[in-house]
Amino acid sequence: MEQLRSSHAAPVMPVSDESLAQAERIIAAGGLVVIPTDTIYGIACNPFDTAAIDRLFAAKRRPRSKSLQVLLACVDGIGELGLELPEPLDALAASFLPGPFSPICLARPQCRLATVRADDHTQAVRVPDSDVTRRIIAVTGPLAASSANISGGPSCMTAQDAYAQLGDSVDLYIDAGPTPGAVASTIVAADPDGADGIAILRHGVIDDSRIRAVLRGAIVDPPAPAPSTPASATPASAPTKPHARQNGGRA
Repeated sequence: MEQLRSSHAAPVMPVSDESLAQAERIIAAGGLVVIPTDTIYGIACNPFDTAAIDRLFAAKRRPRSKSLQVLLACVDGIGELGLELPEPLDALAASFLPGPFSPICLARPQCRLATVRADDHTQAVRVPDSDVTRRIIAVTGPLAASSANISGGPSCMTAQDAYAQLGDSVDLYIDAGPTPGAVASTIVAADPDGADGIAILRHGVIDDSRIRAVLRGAIVDPPAPAPSTPASATPASAPTKPHARQNGGRA
């Protein structure tokens, strides 16, 4: 990890085969890369490398009591990492991923992520709705990530803003121009005691009303009655709706 540091300024590079190859090398060596997402810029590292994770927390001056998200290139990556989406978060993920939605997954015993919370074995995940971000992740593999700013500082919509806060504590900045907005993703956990079986842990791009609308459409609304048809016709069946179960998690 130390060999990544030098007296030279950390490079700010546009998205290219060269910058992606450099990001791959840096992540594999335990370094830090700032990347664009579909919300704000994020600081990222290898989620299996505890030393890299320690370095990310130090660069952000982030309390260790706060968790990191794991960024994935596709929804299928959730299961591949030994994570599972509890109900009713699976219904929300089907509606909002890829996108600015961060469900709290449950870690199975075989999960090797070093970012999993020790107290409740949970992990927040994200599949950004950004071709650039997913292109980066396809090269580097899953990334542990947080917003690319000093803890408590303003979120960054450009690589230059991120550099102004994090400087040379990061090994590479990938610059894809301004991101769509300064609001982060919405974080949601399953909660059997919460309204609609969830707890909204961070209010973000996807507002509460949209979250609740999906769940109430999936859980509460009764099936619509089949229309009357002649005896010779086949009536349409109402779709089966998923139901919430008792699973919880916290970010």
